[in-house]
Amino acid sequence: MQEGTRLAAVDLGSNSFRLEIGRIEHGQFFRTEYLKETVRQGNGLDVNRNLTLDAMQRGWDCMARFGERLAGFNVAEVRAVATQTLREAHNRDEFLLPANKLLGFQIDVISGREEARLIYQGVAQTLPHGNERRLVIDIGGRSTELILGQGVEPTQMESYRVGSVAWSSRYFPDNHFTPRAFEMAEIAAKAVLDEALAIYRRDAWDVAYGSAGTVNAVADVLAAAGWPTSHVSRAGLDWLQEKLLSAQSADRLRLAGMRDDRRAIIGGGLSILRAVFDLLQIDQMEQASGGLRHGLLFDLMGVRQDETDVRARSVQRLAAKFGSNTAHGLRVGQVAKNLLAQLQGNSFDALNPAANPAAERLQRKLEWAAKLHDIGSHISHTDYHKHGAYILDNADAMGFTLPELHRLSLLVLGHRGKLRKLEVDFADAQFVQQLLCLRLAVILCHARRDPDVAGLTLERVRKANAFHLAWRVGWAQAFPQSAHLLREEVLAWQKTPWSLTLGES
Repeated sequence: MQEGTRLAAVDLGSNSFRLEIGRIEHGQFFRTEYLKETVRQGNGLDVNRNLTLDAMQRGWDCMARFGERLAGFNVAEVRAVATQTLREAHNRDEFLLPANKLLGFQIDVISGREEARLIYQGVAQTLPHGNERRLVIDIGGRSTELILGQGVEPTQMESYRVGSVAWSSRYFPDNHFTPRAFEMAEIAAKAVLDEALAIYRRDAWDVAYGSAGTVNAVADVLAAAGWPTSHVSRAGLDWLQEKLLSAQSADRLRLAGMRDDRRAIIGGGLSILRAVFDLLQIDQMEQASGGLRHGLLFDLMGVRQDETDVRARSVQRLAAKFGSNTAHGLRVGQVAKNLLAQLQGNSFDALNPAANPAAERLQRKLEWAAKLHDIGSHISHTDYHKHGAYILDNADAMGFTLPELHRLSLLVLGHRGKLRKLEVDFADAQFVQQLLCLRLAVILCHARRDPDVAGLTLERVRKANAFHLAWRVGWAQAFPQSAHLLREEVLAWQKTPWSLTLGES
């Protein structure tokens, strides 16, 4: 990346929203500004898992302030992500639409495993290079991420629904610290994290690192009290719990190194950290300086492998896991991409796709949808497109945001059958083009062999929501089943704002 380039990362966590800004100097990122606001959106989910208006307003106010600071940045210089609270919130779109406008950039809601990958990326890049096996732990407001890795490569990533904000609200609702409250909070945390024992066993890692949030808060307090800096030990956790019990409540807690915004959630965070130490047999944890937002910045710098490669591997993994027919997926994808290229016309050069990144992205995502269009067949051949869409809407796929996975799921759901069942915006011409090309490709490849598409041309009728597919003279007679299926497709599009016509060229 060019010397002097500005970069910014925005992390919408369950407890705090953070903005980090810096520049590239000599190939490295150097922070120039860091803003943090305690928004506590994690406390703003009601019993139906909807964000309250107050919680949304706190978030919007913060986004407006961050947005003012980001004025003048371009899209390639900023990455903004949201984590567990917005993963859970049923009304997240109600918050995100205004938030995107206030910030000036799109906020991506990422999956738990993608959050874990980014956390490890941020931690690994700030540690000395080596082959040690690392366990990285990040206890956030409503989720805890556990990652195993070696060097810069994560090997196991999981996200668990246990966090400092949620646990403080549930087990220390009045901010009172009692032995019984700590006991119940630790038991509950272990119940959630118990399944981690099989993956993160003691012989699977050499050094444990703690990132951000709770670990930093605990390490800062211990260091201020004279304990070794940048370390958290079992003895230190015992000492800190005794201090909290002596204070009896968060309001009366006075400890050097304890920030005011941490007092109300330290009980939940400490109980989870103690549970992690016990379950995973940790004696000492190193404090890591990197975290989620640093992973975002390294992504922007291009330090890790290209994001396209990460997502391509996720698609490959899903296809293999659910027994997708690889050869057929590739066949459908090739036909669909060729049709889309005809619609894109001069905007897409197959020999030089980088010349138009937007057109190339549409091609790439269409190819992924084609590779995954039949993954639901692993569950049942009946309505397999519905099963496939469900899989994608609920899958953890590294590199993908939740909206990106949902868009793929809509393509898979819509690749066959009635179009009116799709809850999509048919004003989105790019999505409609992808969907049409995928449906046509599935029809043309119905015999599960390479189709004869010589002379087939697809074009969009100018100044109209219409497409025209033309074939060479004699093609319909040579392939009567394909021609029949295409005529049925014409009828399907008549029930949408778009239309499809057929004819000889």
